[in-house]
This record gives sequence, C-alpha cells and structure tokens, in this order.
Amino acid sequence: MISASDILAAKILVVDDLEANVLLLEQMLRGAGYVCVASTMDPRMVCELHGRNHYDLILLDLQMPGMDGFGVMEKLREVQADSYLPVIVITAQPDHKVRALQAGAKDFVSKPFDLAEVLTRVRNMLEVRLLHEESLKYGKALEQKVRELEASRETIVRQSDELRQLYEKLICEQQVTERLLLNLLPAPIAQRLKLRADLIATGPPEIIADKFQEVSVLFADIVQFTHFSPSMSPERLVAVLNEIFADFDNIADNRGLEKIKTIGDAYMAAAGLPVPAADHAVRAALWPWT
Repeated sequence: MISASDILAAKILVVDDLEANVLLLEQMLRGAGYVCVASTMDPRMVCELHGRNHYDLILLDLQMPGMDGFGVMEKLREVQADSYLPVIVITAQPDHKVRALQAGAKDFVSKPFDLAEVLTRVRNMLEVRLLHEESLKYGKALEQKVRELEASRETIVRQSDELRQLYEKLICEQQVTERLLLNLLPAPIAQRLKLRADLIATGPPEIIADKFQEVSVLFADIVQFTHFSPSMSPERLVAVLNEIFADFDNIADNRGLEKIKTIGDAYMAAAGLPVPAADHAVRAALWPWT
C-alpha cells in the first residue's frame, strides 16, 4: 500500500533549459512537501543522472537545444530496464502531446504552469509509478516463493522416497527376523514375544515359562552318521542334513509335533506342547521312522 509519505519521499528530476522554469517547478514541488527534488538544464545529462539515482518521476521539457525531449526519451528507453518511462513532458504545443505519449511519456503538463494541474498530475504519476515498482517487487518475491516451494516439494518427494525405501527395508528385515524367531521358538511363543516387544525393549529380559503336565518328547538321530560323514564335503553334508531335517519338519507339522531343536545329526521334537494334546504319545509313537 502506497502512503502519502512514500509519495512525498519520491525522487523527482526536473529537466528544462530555462532556469526560470526549473526554479518555478522546484518551488511548486517543495512547497507541496516533496523532499527529493533535483534538476538539470542539460538534457544530455538525464540518462546518466537517472542511471545513478533511479528517479521515480522526470518532468521533461520537450523543446530544448542540443537534444529535445523526444531524444531524451529515446535514450531513456535504452537504459530503463522495465521499459516503464516515468516521464511527464512539459510543452506549450498541443500537437506535441500525442507524439510525446506515443514516444513513451505517461502524462503531460501544459505551459504556462497551473499549480493545481502540476501537483495533481505529479501526484497521480508518482502513485502509479510507486505501485508499478511495488508490483514488480511483489512479483519477484512471489517468483522466489514459488522457487522455494518447488524446492521444498522436491525435498519432500525425495524424503518420501527415502522413507519408503527405509520402510520396505524395515519390512524385509522384520520378515527375516520373524523367520529366524520361528526357527528358534514355537509359533505361539514367538507371537507372545512380538506382543510384548515394547516391554522387552525397555526392561530386563522377560522369562516366558509354561508348565505342561503330560508331553511326549521324541529324539532321533542318523544311524552311522559319524562313520559316513567324514567322507563327505562340508557342503554336501549340510545339504544332506538340510534335506533330512526338512522332511522331519514336514512330518512334525503333519503329526502335530513341535520341533524343539537340532544338534548335529540329532532331531528333537515334542508332542503336547505348546498346545496340550491328549493323544501326545500316539502322535510321537506314529512317527514314520523309515
């Protein structure tokens, strides 16, 4: 929002080859409260002065020796970055007004000067000029904000991809952990550990112990294992044991036995736990040994 103090603090340049006109315009402007009023009677200095001071308004006489106002506006267009010439032309020739507007001037003041006209046109012109500059600044700020938002969006997308990858990795590791847990413990015990994971993580290890009145425990090992195993390579020996114990696991599942552990060529399973079973002895006795 443009305030009255912003308008009165605007930088104004008066350009006229007649000193009397310069003094009169300066007196009008300063009398109205404008505090940054400069002047020159050399039209060839306008571009240089404007390049250094970036005036908000130039009051430009059209009829001057050496370089007229039209020549000055042509030079100003070459150095005015935003192609907005903040120029009010001063002329006593009515036919020059249209030509001046076509050349880039934004308004005109007629000679002889009328105080009310001069101050009204100057104020209106400055308000438009300052609003134009404010809109440019707002546009640049908006572009910067858009770039920042775009960069933030890219960061969020990248972080989202990283989180997704971490989540997928966590799921895979969790699946591996569950498989390892099931290899070590019966499924109901493993499930109880998972449900109490928060307590286990924050406190001392919890002892899980169940009592079963009647169970049948099965021990089995491979006959003559110590005799033929030395003749086999480690890779082949492990493959044989894995094949045999995999078959044992299937048999245990089918018969309702719980695998306890394997030690070397020994296989241990139990019937009647972790879920009690009245026919636990029958389940163990019906193990197919051949």
